[in-house]
Amino acid sequence: MPYAATFTPEALTRAEVDAKRGPMVLEFGTNWCGWCRGAQPHVQAAFAQAGTDVPHVKVEDGPGRRLGRSYGVRLWPTLVFLRDGAEVDRLVRPQGAAEIAQALGRISDA
Repeated sequence: MPYAATFTPEALTRAEVDAKRGPMVLEFGTNWCGWCRGAQPHVQAAFAQAGTDVPHVKVEDGPGRRLGRSYGVRLWPTLVFLRDGAEVDRLVRPQGAAEIAQALGRISDA
């Protein structure tokens, strides 16, 4: 499967994320990160398997990036699963679509 991730510079502030209603996934990483690239087939498969329209925001992370620091992100990719602005689950360097799909289920069913 081709690499399809495009991490973009921060477009949301922590206050905006905290104020969001409903489910959302923040995925922290970079376009050049090998771990991030390797996780993309799993991420894509999980979202397809879940059949959900949960917003999925790929946030470019790095030193001085406030949103990632506010979530304590240290390794990439880190997926933060949110419901009504509150963290429900977190996966760091996910190894398969199943664990991502399970976390998606937890925020979609809440």
